[in-house]
Amino acid sequence: MSDHDWQAPGGSPAPGPAPDASGAPRFDPTAFPPPVAPPAAPAPPSYGTAPAPIPQLGWTPPPKPGLLPLHPLGFGTVLWAPFKVLRRNPAATFGTGLVVQLVSVVAMLAVFVPFMVFVVTRVESASTSADADALMSGAVGGFLLLMLVPVALSLIAGAFLQGVMVVEVASGTLGDRLRFGALWKRAAKRFWPLLGWTAMVTGAILAAFAVFIAIIVVATFFDPVTVIVTILVVILAALGVAVVAAWLGTKLSLVPSVIVLEGAGIGTAMKRSWRLTDGYFWRTFGTLLLVGFILNLAAQVVVQPVSLIGTILAAIIDPTGTGAAVAITIVTMVVTVILSLLIGAITAVVQAALVAVIYIDLRMRTEALDLELVRHIEQRDAGMPVDDPYRAPAAATAYPGAASAPAWP
Repeated sequence: MSDHDWQAPGGSPAPGPAPDASGAPRFDPTAFPPPVAPPAAPAPPSYGTAPAPIPQLGWTPPPKPGLLPLHPLGFGTVLWAPFKVLRRNPAATFGTGLVVQLVSVVAMLAVFVPFMVFVVTRVESASTSADADALMSGAVGGFLLLMLVPVALSLIAGAFLQGVMVVEVASGTLGDRLRFGALWKRAAKRFWPLLGWTAMVTGAILAAFAVFIAIIVVATFFDPVTVIVTILVVILAALGVAVVAAWLGTKLSLVPSVIVLEGAGIGTAMKRSWRLTDGYFWRTFGTLLLVGFILNLAAQVVVQPVSLIGTILAAIIDPTGTGAAVAITIVTMVVTVILSLLIGAITAVVQAALVAVIYIDLRMRTEALDLELVRHIEQRDAGMPVDDPYRAPAAATAYPGAASAPAWP
């Protein structure tokens, strides 16, 4: 019996598919149930708010390279960065240094040339040798008093130059290039504290020299043995004072930078400089000493050959000293003075800029100033409002007497 011939007990036989022409049964698709669709996946649970879309971040260009790289500086970078100041903005920096040198030289000539002409005239017209000796003694005292005029002008010019160089290094590190007038305007805001600090340092140096000279002068009133012993003691004392001065000068070398960039007073700036150089004394001292040695060596290499050549030419042209080589002597003196002015301007600019470079490097190492400078440049380039990147950190202004830093323009 086939499968389609089977029927349930008591039921009627199930109808089978109709056979085709050959007698074979045909396939009936209606005999099978339709397929059932799988159940749909459950919906995710709702938390009340839709997830926020992920913002599409655009590409931000890196900060433009400025005077200094924005990370703690290596010794070579610190050493040569002050010379880069001259190359990067020569008109403003070298021009300021040249003005300072010209002010000092012109002030000295304006004071001493008329005075020397007056003294020589009076001595030549003196009737007796006693009168001439009295005039010469008075001339020495007048000369010492007149020295105060060029010294005072040099103090003013030197203090202003320090402020200008600090502003140039700070703005150059941020990628700015300021003109002559803009540098002078910003430096003038902190001129009086800078002048006060420069006057303090100069006064201390002059006082030390005055004490040593007074001791030697008093010793001359005694016997020769006392004079010799006094001179030896003064020499040993001067060596000790020189060591102490080098130590204090290194620890307080950052005072001008703190005064200008942090808006601090003299006392606060001294504390800040002392704190920033903790642990970096020999690095700071070695850098200052090496740059000073390089500058002095370069000055000697440039000036001395010119002076030597002029002396040799004068001796060849006028070996008997009849005055035939006066023109060569005058030309040699003029060229030497001009070279001294140019080299003096370069030296003043480099030494003042070096202090600012060391200040920024030490703040990068001890206070992460490099991160603050990067943030400042990125926000500034993005058009966002920025604050002063060189302001003193909160820990540094916690002690009494600290002044709030002015906003960086």
